[in-house]
Amino acid sequence: MTTTESFDPARRHGLRAALMLGATLAVPAWAQPGTYPSKPIELVVPWQAGGGADVVGRAFGAAVAKFLPQPLVVVNRPGASGVLGLGDVVNARPDGYKIVLSSTELTFLNHLGLAKFSYKDLRPIARLNADPAAVVVRADAPWTTLEQFLDAARKADANIRVGNAGHGSTWHMAAAALGEKTGAKFNHIPYPGGAPAVLALLGGHIEAVTVSTAEVSSYVAAGKLKALAVMADKRVADGFETIPTLKERNIDLSIGIWRGLSAPRNTPDEVMAVLKAATAKAVKEPVWIDALTKLHFSTDTYADDATLEAVMTRESAFFKELAGKLKLAG
Repeated sequence: MTTTESFDPARRHGLRAALMLGATLAVPAWAQPGTYPSKPIELVVPWQAGGGADVVGRAFGAAVAKFLPQPLVVVNRPGASGVLGLGDVVNARPDGYKIVLSSTELTFLNHLGLAKFSYKDLRPIARLNADPAAVVVRADAPWTTLEQFLDAARKADANIRVGNAGHGSTWHMAAAALGEKTGAKFNHIPYPGGAPAVLALLGGHIEAVTVSTAEVSSYVAAGKLKALAVMADKRVADGFETIPTLKERNIDLSIGIWRGLSAPRNTPDEVMAVLKAATAKAVKEPVWIDALTKLHFSTDTYADDATLEAVMTRESAFFKELAGKLKLAG
């Protein structure tokens, strides 16, 4: 016998709603329609494939995979010292589906007249790692100390060619800052990246490079290159323990490169929260630490968005002053 309760429309509607609610609660939050991210996230790397930034981006993509329901797809957009890739994300829809592997260049490209945007046009997610610059020459170079190298570069007829990762790159600015601080005159030679500059040094085409310690670590260990100084606040490990800092040589200068993640400026807070939480977990993953260790990159320099914002503000002011002194704009 059927009761009238079975045909009560209101009760039947209530039961259906309860069942639907239970089914919704049983599904992970990120699997629900409209929840971020519901499709792959594009990570733009503004540098060529195979370089340090590219390796960092791909290692991060592998490390963060278990903390996001969608893959992080690395897309290389090299060119103009990072301007093309950074600009692509500056102008992207602020929905979290296109982010960028940002770096120190973001704080000064506008001061060089190379970009119309500044670091304020992107929203920082986190700093992934940071490594100092090193002043490096061939093992058979006539200089055994930084002072000898700088004395040679101060001579009127000197033609000390210093390789960098391209005009407007961090390594160009590092050498330019060293020259400004010490009165040394360098002939800045641009290359497509730090690695090609190091190869040019090994081949005897230039006299020195200012690149990250990571990019020359294996060559220094093999006795093919020698580091004269590191541009850090304190001495660096991983084979550079005996190399003095610039500050130990009474040169008040500290320059390096950091790599981080940034999103379009108007990306919503709820989207940023997902990205920041996933990043903080990813940098603790063995796959991430192992990848950076093999490349001699630092693994203990992660910083949150607020810290990175403060770093960028400070660096932007420093590089703006430097660009003005050296008339690098334009």
